[in-house]
Amino acid sequence: MSIAVVYHSGYGHTQRVAQIVAEGAGADLIAIDADGNLPEGAWETLNAAKAIIFGTPTYMGGASWQFKKFADASSKAWFTRAWQDKVFGGFTNSASLNGDKQVTLQYLQTLASQHGGLWVSLGLPPANAKAATRNDVNNLGGSVGLLVQSPSDASVTEIPQGDLDTAKLYGARVAAVAAKLQG
Repeated sequence: MSIAVVYHSGYGHTQRVAQIVAEGAGADLIAIDADGNLPEGAWETLNAAKAIIFGTPTYMGGASWQFKKFADASSKAWFTRAWQDKVFGGFTNSASLNGDKQVTLQYLQTLASQHGGLWVSLGLPPANAKAATRNDVNNLGGSVGLLVQSPSDASVTEIPQGDLDTAKLYGARVAAVAAKLQG
């Protein structure tokens, strides 16, 4: 079963998360470049995939313009219903703990729904007790999809371990749901 993680990363943090999600899902990585374009053959890979996981940083309360350019270009697949009934998931990363990431996840979920896709939630309870730390799984308390926080002055190797662990689990969940539905 083929799974693709298609993502844009402005500073490398979202790329790191995409790599971990892909590891959990056993997925191929497709990077959206700085001009909002996909590499050669990427549309064919997405069309053939059983599941697609979207990834973008949250900038100014929404997806990066490069991801939006990709989303607009996906209208060609929409016209032919090429992604109808595919399994979808999504993740976002920002420097702030909240950073309006929920808005970005809702955008990704809406994009998947416009394509007739089936969205996979995070499926993990939040780590919301007083003893919780940033090393706990789902410390940011997401449910729609994967939330990641990378401090603005942190390198890509300093993303909180709890977020990376959550990313791997989410990739595995999307793959498991896709496998169940493929039946």
